[in-house]
Amino acid sequence: MRFKNRITEMLGVEYPIVQAPMGWIARAQLASAVSNAGGLGIIETSSGELDAVREEIGKMRQLTTKPFGVNIAQAFVRDPNIVQFVIDQGVKFVTTSAGDPTKYCRALKEAGLTVFHVVPTLKAALKAVEAGVDGLVVEGAEGGGFKNPQPVSTMVLLPLVREKTNVPIIAAGGITDGRTMAAAFALGAEGVQMGTRMVSAAESPVHQNWKNAIVAAEETDTVFLNQFSRPALRALKTQKTARLERELVPNYQGPPVMAEFARAKDLYFGGDMEASIALSGQVAGRIDSVKPVKQIIRETVDEFFATVGGLAATYA
Repeated sequence: MRFKNRITEMLGVEYPIVQAPMGWIARAQLASAVSNAGGLGIIETSSGELDAVREEIGKMRQLTTKPFGVNIAQAFVRDPNIVQFVIDQGVKFVTTSAGDPTKYCRALKEAGLTVFHVVPTLKAALKAVEAGVDGLVVEGAEGGGFKNPQPVSTMVLLPLVREKTNVPIIAAGGITDGRTMAAAFALGAEGVQMGTRMVSAAESPVHQNWKNAIVAAEETDTVFLNQFSRPALRALKTQKTARLERELVPNYQGPPVMAEFARAKDLYFGGDMEASIALSGQVAGRIDSVKPVKQIIRETVDEFFATVGGLAATYA
């Protein structure tokens, strides 16, 4: 069975499954595996390492002939020419996040790119639609990474945004398999984004210790940090993050949470789980093994259609 909807047509993909643009992680090794499996790989720019990002985009074109995209995480932009940088890479799809959707949307669209903006609230979604985006990534607070300090779950946020907008929606937060994909479609999405599931994939470049921690995690093994400031974030529970969960409260006088990422690469690629913060979603509690990307996507698609078909047979 095959998908045909606004997301597959806009992105030019076989399956409306997008890989999250995680800093340092969302590079050619992982993103090309996603694109080759029929989804859409995304290359990150949030690391700020644009020379490396340019090289990774070059590698993508060697590793896949399939479509892929780039993310602009606005809060982490260091180069004022980031829009021209993305345009110069020749990509056709971009997601913008962590900032005002009006900042880059017009310039990107004038250059012929398809633009989706990541939103954590209805207010942000309406602002993005007014700015002229082609679609939205609606991100529930159960997902990993940087978050709105006022968390809203996918189950609440996704149907709310669907009711108030008519643009295509990619659902993010809590998506890991065909059942959660089917649930997202029932709530109004036409595509899904996977983050934690892709961090744990065989092709993910992160250290095996992080993958093992995801596989071992229970559904309660994440923490929501820095809720009374910005940026809030969701991460795996470790000794460090459990301490930060208690410390990062109103009137906190210590170093900002972003200072904890000074040794991020020691965790990401060195395997020291206490060196930094392992951004991961609550769905880690449902991931029980490391699998190749192709298998993840194939099983997701098969289970999606089995779930939808089963519901139709039982209730339609």
